[in-house]
Amino acid sequence: MTEKIDDDIIITDGTIQDVNEDNIFDTLAPINNKQKDSNNALAINDDYFQQAMKFQQIMMIYESAIKQIETKLDILNKESKVGRKRNPIETIKSRIKTPESIANKLKLKNLPVSFDSMTENLNDIAGIRVICPYISDIYNVRDMLLKQPDIKLILEHDYISNPKESGYRSLHIVVEIPVYLSKTVHLVKVEIQLRTIAMDFWASLEHELHYKNTTKVPESVRRELYRVAETIAMTDREMEEIALELQALD
Repeated sequence: MTEKIDDDIIITDGTIQDVNEDNIFDTLAPINNKQKDSNNALAINDDYFQQAMKFQQIMMIYESAIKQIETKLDILNKESKVGRKRNPIETIKSRIKTPESIANKLKLKNLPVSFDSMTENLNDIAGIRVICPYISDIYNVRDMLLKQPDIKLILEHDYISNPKESGYRSLHIVVEIPVYLSKTVHLVKVEIQLRTIAMDFWASLEHELHYKNTTKVPESVRRELYRVAETIAMTDREMEEIALELQALD
């Protein structure tokens, strides 16, 4: 099953506001039609539309890269179901970073806020999250995907073998995939996060706790979150052991 991650979906079919040279992503802000008459709208220069169209094309290319990888994962999942009688993928979620999120990340890295800067320096404009039943499924899906000749591994962080201090666990890979248009080919980077159902449960709730709490999280709460993460990790391992025992009986 494929779905969009709600908190970071970009909508590119809205009306566009004036371009600010200091921040090209202002092109995606909506026009207030009640305050601007038709004469002002007609006065917007050609550069404004060119920048807006360029941004929409870039986002279309990132969306196309996501679709290609989602299709590959779906095919691998169906193949495994037929051959092994079990799906190694439970769900697939995807998202495109919003213009605001892109601009904020570039500023945080002290990088120019521009089209070239975002495509060259950001690896996670396009993101896919793959939820698997068991830990072994994560590595199997990773290996199957990276065997494909048009997928190139750019970067990998294994937070399962080496969890973050918070207790966060997941396998992060950044891959590059070609997107073929009518006259051009674009090599696009996509970040893929692979987690078990249990890891995703913890990460989602931990993110919500931090997102809704504007104050600094107390150390006691951090310790408790880490303890829960360790308990969930142990449950992951035990559930996989049970699954292997049952498979051996078939």
